[in-house]
Formats: sequence, C-alpha cells, structure tokens
Amino acid sequence: MAEGVVPREIVDRTENRWLVTMATMLLIMAVIVIATAITGALHPSSNVEVIDSQTLHLRGEFVESNLGTAIEPDGSATVRVLAETYAFVPHCVTVPAGTPVKFRLTSADVVHGFLLPDTNVNTMVIPGFVAEVRTKFAEPHEYAMPCHEFCGFGHQAMWAHVSVVPKERFAGMTPSERTSCERQ
Repeated sequence: MAEGVVPREIVDRTENRWLVTMATMLLIMAVIVIATAITGALHPSSNVEVIDSQTLHLRGEFVESNLGTAIEPDGSATVRVLAETYAFVPHCVTVPAGTPVKFRLTSADVVHGFLLPDTNVNTMVIPGFVAEVRTKFAEPHEYAMPCHEFCGFGHQAMWAHVSVVPKERFAGMTPSERTSCERQ
C-alpha cells in the first residue's frame, strides 16, 4: 500500500459513521417539527383575521377617520395603518412611550412590509388580512418605517414615520396632531 493512502476499511467505516450521524440528526429535526405541529406550537406569526380589501375604505376600523393612534379603555394604544400603493396611511404616527402598543395593519392592493428597525416590529401586510403586531417602546424615539416587501415601481419611496413621545406629551395631543409629521 502506498504511503499516505487510507485503507479502504477505515474509509468505509468513517463514511458509515457520518451517514448514521446525519440520518440521526435529520430524524431528530423531523420529530421536533412534527411534535410542535401536533401540540399547536407551530402557527402563523400573525392572527388570521380577514377583511374585504375592496371595501375597507368605506366601513369598519380602517376608514380614514379611524386611522392613526387611539387609546383603549385599558390604557394601551392601538395604531391602525393602511398600506396602499407606495404609501402608508397615515404617513406619520405618534405613540406614547412606556405604553403597550398594538399595530393593526391591512393592505388595499398588494403585499407590503411593515418594519420598525431596531425593534420587534416586523410583519407582512397582505390584502384581505389584518396583520397585528404588539410592542412597547420604553423611551421616546423617532423611527423611519420602510416598506420592506417589493410592491412595485414606487416601492423605494414607501416610507412612513413613527414618533414615540412621553406619555404626558401624548395625552395633550389631539387626534390630528397624532398623525401629523410636523414637530409639536
């Protein structure tokens, strides 16, 4: 046998060990996926709530007068946003710091993305469905909110803004000031 050549028996034994190791790992991963699916731990990242994207402007929670930030009876904030051709409506949203915030979004036309960088807020906005994301902003901050799903030729210009302000300042704002991009 030539020097440096590994005997055939050793190569076969090593290959078989790796084959068994990989098959075992694959089997373990398959069992985990099946077990989580059976126990209900595997589910969509958003609630499954349908809406008629053709009439959402006319009635219901996404009519124009209902968009923006509203304070709920429990003190939390609900932000309703409509994604449509190259724009988020309202373009600017103000929320109070230190308060649970629920973003409810839908699309009137195509799939859009909703992202607040450096937070846990990131979802797809799909026509016919309401996407819901919950978060809490600890400190006042300004966030640029890009659409991160390609939605057509004007996609690169589809940005909005979320302004997190102190609770005291938010309490003194009118509903129209909560959706204004002007500095208060």
